[in-house]
Amino acid sequence: MTIHQAAPAPAVPDQQSEPLSRSLIARTARRPEFGALIGAVAVYVFFLVTASGAGFTSVDGTASWLDTAAELGVVATPVALLLIAGEFDLSIGSVVGATSAIVAIASGTYTMPQWASIPLAIGFGLLVGLVNGLVATRTKLPSFIVTLGSSLVVGGGALGLSRALSGSTAVTLTPEPSVQAVFGSKAGQFQISIVWWLAITLVAWWVLTRTRTGSWIYATGGAPEVARDAGVPTARVKVGLFMATSAGAALVGVLQTITYSGGDVTRGSSFIFDGVIAAVIGGVLLQGGYGSTLGVLLGTATYGIVSIGIFYTGWNTDYAQLFLGALLLVAVMANNYFRKLALSGR
Repeated sequence: MTIHQAAPAPAVPDQQSEPLSRSLIARTARRPEFGALIGAVAVYVFFLVTASGAGFTSVDGTASWLDTAAELGVVATPVALLLIAGEFDLSIGSVVGATSAIVAIASGTYTMPQWASIPLAIGFGLLVGLVNGLVATRTKLPSFIVTLGSSLVVGGGALGLSRALSGSTAVTLTPEPSVQAVFGSKAGQFQISIVWWLAITLVAWWVLTRTRTGSWIYATGGAPEVARDAGVPTARVKVGLFMATSAGAALVGVLQTITYSGGDVTRGSSFIFDGVIAAVIGGVLLQGGYGSTLGVLLGTATYGIVSIGIFYTGWNTDYAQLFLGALLLVAVMANNYFRKLALSGR
């Protein structure tokens, strides 16, 4: 019996692989963190070229921008979640300064155990967030106005009480060894705040992507009326996020107090907008309903790279604000484009 073997078919392009490849690229481009990834890589490469010879890529240089990013990231991550839910918080700077003063005055001036003054400071932050959230959700006033008012109240009150109780706005504190290990230790030049930053980012990622609360956050910011009609407790979600944001600010106040061996009421002023800048560079829309924790991680890293990279170039450090302003404008335009791309389904 003769067996006739079929001739091999001529080679033809895989008709499925190319569309699948294009589909994968399209899905990646629609991710909130896509623009943040491009920005982070571009900024790092820029300083890699302009400042590598000055030590930017050294261990100390890397530690410098990571330490800067980590301290900001502790508060920028909950700020991002609040922005995704469609709200805004201007009080975080005052909370950072006030909680820093609480720890330093309670333990440095009045000898309260530091393991007692730290929960007191965190509790104060939670209280400020609770008040912000309740006022904003019950009065329907814009959170910008509500938190601007609370920022002035907290900042002014902390300034006055700090002078009355300690005679100064800056109070020194010698950290206890166990407290130093948790909030102020280092591995070489890498501060413990990096661990806190990554841990908070991981928790935020889990909440946003693996829990019902994450869906509620996106729905609250993206389509609040539809979300309420569907039974989403939008007010409760917002109050919880205001509390998380203030707690993050309070944690930064604690980290700074222990790291720098003292508290200062005026220390948190830079955080008022820096947290929002990092979140927006990371792909979060100010309109709400869009963003990711990975994007915020990249946006915060970009902020740290720019802040420290300028120093290593030898240029005037005032140019850091120029870079950040340009990045912010580009990020806002890119975020809107990628969101429209995602909604289009192409």
